[in-house]
Amino acid sequence: MNVYIFADLEGICGISGSEYVSGRFAAAGSQLMADDINAVAAACFESGAERVIVRDGHGSGVNFPATALNPAVELVQGATGSTRFFGIEEADAMILLGYHAMAGTPGAILSHTYSSTTIACLKLNGEAVGEAGLDARIAGEHNVPVIMISGDDKTCEEAEQWVPQAVRCPVKYGCTRQSGRMMPLEAARSALRRATILALKRFKAGEISPLRPEYPATLRWEVIPPAKAPESGFSVISETVFERTGNNLEKVFLG
Repeated sequence: MNVYIFADLEGICGISGSEYVSGRFAAAGSQLMADDINAVAAACFESGAERVIVRDGHGSGVNFPATALNPAVELVQGATGSTRFFGIEEADAMILLGYHAMAGTPGAILSHTYSSTTIACLKLNGEAVGEAGLDARIAGEHNVPVIMISGDDKTCEEAEQWVPQAVRCPVKYGCTRQSGRMMPLEAARSALRRATILALKRFKAGEISPLRPEYPATLRWEVIPPAKAPESGFSVISETVFERTGNNLEKVFLG
């Protein structure tokens, strides 16, 4: 059994706002991210995983040195172009670690949908979708189910709608976009361990299946000015609204 961990930063244990992402505590944020990954990877190996592949999925995709991780982990870092989950074809199950709620979610820590500066809303077949819901369906196109999701309480509430079979692990509680109540780190990492072990137990019992979108899949981008609709390859609804449709969600999303 091989497990793929896609790790974002905003929903990591102890991250309360932008200071941990791009401000004065960014180095501490990177360490917190690596520590969460290590906690979940250890639980995967404990549960019988033969391989654990980790995708450093925040921003540029290079948020910590490889030496910060368990040496048994296989690390994917850097930009991977039109492939959202490089190496996913070698995985049996996926964990979405450190995720955040979609743009506009009240009280959610660092909520956004892929870009906080350009995307106001992303809709899949007419319904507003966040990163957890879209990523779970892209993984499903590769026949890989998302078995566990962690983040703040608002992220887990969103996942209940979009990825209902996955084990949800809240590690903090949002107050505003830049504040929240953090669980003690030791308790939060223990929760991650328990959630991972439970998720893999349910996966091995056949209780969690891959999710796929309804086809044709239409993604609509509502962008924040001054961002504009691209000139080609999309149906342009207005200067700041455009969409693309196809029978492969990953290609619809990434091109």
